Amino acid sequence: MKLHKLNQGRPLPSMTGLGLGAAFLMANSSIGPGFLTQTSFYTEQLLTSFGFVILISIILDFGAQINIWRAITLSGMRAQEIANEVFPGLGHLLSILVILGGFAFNIGNIAGCGLALNILTGISFAKGAIISGLVAIIIFWIQEIGKMLDQLTKILGIIKIGLTLIIVYAAHPPILEAVHHSFIPEKISLLAIVTIVGGTVGGYITFSGAHRLIDAGISGTEHIKFVTKSASRGILISSFMRYILFLAAVGIVSQGIHLDKNNPAATIFESAAGRWGLFVFGIVLWSAAISSVIGASYTSYSFIKNTKIKLLQNERKAISAFIILSASLFVILGKPKELLLMAGLVNGFILPFALAIMLIAGRKLPILKQFKYPLWIEMMGWMVVLTMGSMTVFALIEQLGK
Repeated sequence: MKLHKLNQGRPLPSMTGLGLGAAFLMANSSIGPGFLTQTSFYTEQLLTSFGFVILISIILDFGAQINIWRAITLSGMRAQEIANEVFPGLGHLLSILVILGGFAFNIGNIAGCGLALNILTGISFAKGAIISGLVAIIIFWIQEIGKMLDQLTKILGIIKIGLTLIIVYAAHPPILEAVHHSFIPEKISLLAIVTIVGGTVGGYITFSGAHRLIDAGISGTEHIKFVTKSASRGILISSFMRYILFLAAVGIVSQGIHLDKNNPAATIFESAAGRWGLFVFGIVLWSAAISSVIGASYTSYSFIKNTKIKLLQNERKAISAFIILSASLFVILGKPKELLLMAGLVNGFILPFALAIMLIAGRKLPILKQFKYPLWIEMMGWMVVLTMGSMTVFALIEQLGK
């Protein structure tokens, strides 16, 4: 069994900074254009009851993230390597699924960048996407990747949350009603739950923070409390952003304003604060999109990082190619809204498959059997597998029946 060695001969990054960096990397990977689109779209459908979807997603997110982060950091192996130890070739299948899911999201992320720059400067979507893709590539080339991820994701995350809180204040949402229906909903949508969980913790997203930690040399039983804390922070950050965006959306919808079908999130910001609100939306959208481009590209590459294919061994070149291909396909395909919604659903299918592998590994692999999971954490993981597995089947049937 191959283990990753710690960063021998040089000190580890600041534990506090690294923990927050991994948490924000995971959170920012999920808080992209798809996040904004999905939250706005389903809030208009479910109104204050969408708060219940968020609550269920937090519970499912926690059960998934804690188990996956623990398995990866305890073993010191990336997810695909763990899967190959469970059953030869299984890791290759997992890598293909995760990379395809990350790629689908990244096309939407690049599209979000293009839309944001169109709002802020008036340039075309295509030019905005190309410029943003170049910015993302430059970011990966200008300094050490790990340090850049830790710093940039925190800055962008704080910008998004701060500006959205201003819009919540301007939207005057029915907060008491929203909180009440978060626990006692008037209506429930399985499709919304699967899509939101898939968009928040599905596919590549759930591995982003954990892979960042082992790349920085954080592995073994001595770091388990730190890893659990970091994963929990990531879930809380993304959930808080989801909830405040939901409050802003429900504040606007409750006034009888219909959201634009092609860009529902923009309607929320513009209706709450006029032209200034639309400008704020442009900043939030670009911050969300570029951070997701960075997170999706970094994490997708981590699934082929140790490949023997020479063309893929250079991290910066491979990530640059991933971004260029994503931008090129957006320019060809055009409107991304349907792709963003479907990407969340597709990544929702990946989650129970990947999580089941990590849970089986905890029982099968010697290095993980040495550290016994608390039973409630393991049971919570299997609950997520069964719940998401069954809900994704019903959600697909629901979608095909439309």
